[in-house]
Amino acid sequence: MKHSILLIAALFFVGVFLLSFTTFAIAEEKTGVIVVDLQGDFTAWKHGSLACTDTDKAYVDKVVEATRALSKKGYLVFATQDWHPADHMSFFSNHGGKKPFEVIQIEGKTQVLWPPHCVQGTENARVLVDNNLFMAIVKKGKNPKYDSYSGFQDDGGDKTEMNSILKRNGIKKLFVYGIATDYCVKATAIDAVEAGYKVTVVEDLCRYVAPDTSAKALQEMKENGITIIKHL
Repeated sequence: MKHSILLIAALFFVGVFLLSFTTFAIAEEKTGVIVVDLQGDFTAWKHGSLACTDTDKAYVDKVVEATRALSKKGYLVFATQDWHPADHMSFFSNHGGKKPFEVIQIEGKTQVLWPPHCVQGTENARVLVDNNLFMAIVKKGKNPKYDSYSGFQDDGGDKTEMNSILKRNGIKKLFVYGIATDYCVKATAIDAVEAGYKVTVVEDLCRYVAPDTSAKALQEMKENGITIIKHL
């Protein structure tokens, strides 16, 4: 009888241990979502100054629906938001005699000159997904001296709060999608990998500036260990 009680007790504690270990393992693999720069100025729907290919209302609705579905499944959802001052160095209008999409050198760095976009406090800087779905919206590109494609840091190396927020919430894996594949999606995904996250980019939920740079970006992301999937 005594041996039976000891055996039952041992099995109970083994069960508790296995349950705790499984729960810990699941927590260690917690997955988050980063919606990159889904803002009016990047969409044709909102007549954005830097509208990317195929960014009509149907595309935005698709991203909204997918994001809401992931949130309902229990994934924590985050966003990045371009938030530029009017005197930002990436705007062609702040360089006399330059035109949109010209490429110049600024302090030894190659810089594409963009039309003014996502200026702080303007209507088309707003994120087009219901903001209540997001655990946090990380603003980037606030420093007028540096461009900022990545949601993790600007081109000057200044970190955003993205990494600390993800770690605080126990995130280990990420779905990344949004605008644009060849710039902010790529930079955010690669920096996420470098920060230690397992990253999957959802191609169907992304849009690009140009097809050739998008193809190169997808290849570069694969070479950096990022998984590319067509659909969720």
